[in-house]
Amino acid sequence: MRIITLNANGIRSAARKGFFDWLPAQDADVVCLQETKCQQDQITEPLYYPAGYHCYYFDAVKKGYSGVAVYSREKPLTVVAGHGSKEFDGEGRYIEARFKNLSVISLYLPSGSSSEERQQAKFRFLAEFMPYLRALKRKRRDYILCGDWNIAHKEIDPKYWRSNQKNSGFLPEERAWMTQLLERDGLVARTGLADGDVILFGADRAKVVNDVLGTLRCRIAAARALIPPGEYRFLWVTDFPLVEYSEEDRRYYALHHPFTAPKN
Repeated sequence: MRIITLNANGIRSAARKGFFDWLPAQDADVVCLQETKCQQDQITEPLYYPAGYHCYYFDAVKKGYSGVAVYSREKPLTVVAGHGSKEFDGEGRYIEARFKNLSVISLYLPSGSSSEERQQAKFRFLAEFMPYLRALKRKRRDYILCGDWNIAHKEIDPKYWRSNQKNSGFLPEERAWMTQLLERDGLVARTGLADGDVILFGADRAKVVNDVLGTLRCRIAAARALIPPGEYRFLWVTDFPLVEYSEEDRRYYALHHPFTAPKN
């Protein structure tokens, strides 16, 4: 199964930039989208329901805000919109497609960068979402959770980590939550990647450089035991850099993570 997850930053904007021209060539079984920023009555054209996919959108009540979607070649047995949150389901942040023993989730965590009020809302989301994830872990199902977390976990993730320690997305409380998720609760298992699997990355402009940076990023992930050591192939799909080199610190900083599961 090949799964792609992408923050669209507005599905209508992505369409104008060629997203739906690009999508068929990716041969994805499931596509998870975040920040669709639309209501379904605004996207009635067939373009937004690509041939060969069953398409499901979960919109925010507020127009032009948030929203998630899942496209799937196989029709899900059930689609769950929202995770049962009285406060946040109206923001369109969670949609789950259920297939037999597997669920694929598209998730868009709140950002707190616009105001202190929104940062406090983000903390409330994190506080209620961790127990929800623990409840999922207790079920006899496999889950693939895709999305935009709006949190950088480690110092290597943001370019200027020192100056970002008081900024939303890299606050100590947010990073501790990610540590709890990834390292302490055991909620995230190894991916099952193997030599030769394909990983999609955010793309730099030079393909030769991309292969070097992709290898670097996978070595970092392997060092954290997130994926097994190996030689991976990369597919570069967007127009922003994956990592940048800081002359001041003489080190690489990762700007984006891999954003797909492997193709097997």
